[in-house]
Amino acid sequence: MGTDTVRAGSADEAADRRREQRGWYFYDWACSVYSTSVLTVFLGPYLTSVAKNAADSDGYVHPLGIPVRAGSFFAYSVSLSVVVAVLVMPLVGVAADRTGRKKPLLAAAAYTGAAATTGMFFLGGERYLLGGVLLVVANAAAAVGTMLYNSYLPQIAPPEERDAVSSKGWAFGYAAGALVLVANLVLYMGHDSFGLSESAAVRICLASAGLWWGAFALIPLRRLRDRRSSGRDDQEPTAPGFRQLAATVRDMRRHPLTLAFLLAYLVYNDGIQTVISQASIYGSEELDLGQSTLIAAVLLVQVLAVAGALALGRIARTYGAKRTILGSLVAWAVVLGAGYFLPAGAPVWFFVLAAGIGLVLGGSQALSRSLFSHLVPPGKEAEYFSAYEMSDRGMSWLGPLLFGITYQVTGSYRDAIISLVAFFVIGFALLARVPVRRAISDAGNPVPERI
Repeated sequence: MGTDTVRAGSADEAADRRREQRGWYFYDWACSVYSTSVLTVFLGPYLTSVAKNAADSDGYVHPLGIPVRAGSFFAYSVSLSVVVAVLVMPLVGVAADRTGRKKPLLAAAAYTGAAATTGMFFLGGERYLLGGVLLVVANAAAAVGTMLYNSYLPQIAPPEERDAVSSKGWAFGYAAGALVLVANLVLYMGHDSFGLSESAAVRICLASAGLWWGAFALIPLRRLRDRRSSGRDDQEPTAPGFRQLAATVRDMRRHPLTLAFLLAYLVYNDGIQTVISQASIYGSEELDLGQSTLIAAVLLVQVLAVAGALALGRIARTYGAKRTILGSLVAWAVVLGAGYFLPAGAPVWFFVLAAGIGLVLGGSQALSRSLFSHLVPPGKEAEYFSAYEMSDRGMSWLGPLLFGITYQVTGSYRDAIISLVAFFVIGFALLARVPVRRAISDAGNPVPERI
């Protein structure tokens, strides 16, 4: 009878864990639409056009009296949002770990971002400043929400399940991004038949991403549960956040192998983010491809990233996360090398390149997240994932800088795109040197049989 009771308890615990995991997947389903439809496709060109409408005769707008070229306003707004996120994430991470109450913080981040995104419906005429403010708020909230979402992973999945759970989360996000982007493109391309202006169609696409984010965020907020962190005092004030942040940095120095992984991730992720942000420029300027071709390529990447994330997650079960990530970095380098030789005016080959990117994109990101989760000391998930998220969002500037400098020196986007191979080569070398089993043990976590 005692054995049956234990088995029943284990079965109930496993069922509860799977229910929580399924809820966790839906936060990626909710917020990835913002990244795809808003940040990647629609907002940049639209906000730039609004800023140009408000510009003076010299092409400048003047937010807070500062002269800014209208064409640069979107980029500056994104940069400011990263600065805000980098300042806020460590403070929220400390508060989440100290109190063990992540759900209220996740809800605040999700609905702040969703409200700001929905508010983009009102970006008509010359309201560029409103657009900049909403972008800063939405992008910073997205970063904070993602940090809190990621920090749940070590709590809802035991070590042997973590690669698969992380991969499914990424797959859910890419699937949602593809689904909504298809609907957005139908509305945008056929706006005349719907009786809408092009501007109105774009504003509906922007706002729909916010409504989607807010609606589906309800599922993880209902299913995820808070956990009291051992050794934490929830009555402790959160005001001295920067002092605690300094303590977190000092604590991370006690785990040099965790820092070594973060350095490797910072390097190769910089390459990944630069490929994502610069591929459309390469396609339009070097390969002479039209906007419809580029948007179709973005959609192809989204669809294949679902399959890629799930496939690499399965490969990791056999070969381990580290080896699979290293293999994906080799694939990234090969894809960029092939991209150098793409003929201009040939969209089919650009789609082949997009397919290669999609197949390695989701898996390399998902497995990096799950591998890092093993290197986080128990009870400090949000603090450490704030550093991880800062590496993701706050430090991805070297790649665009190298891309820009290479183009400036050579005048060739082909040389610029091939220069990014360096990030994958260096990232491969740094990651290969990290003894992940010892790193996991040093962090105080059980070492999985295959990692």
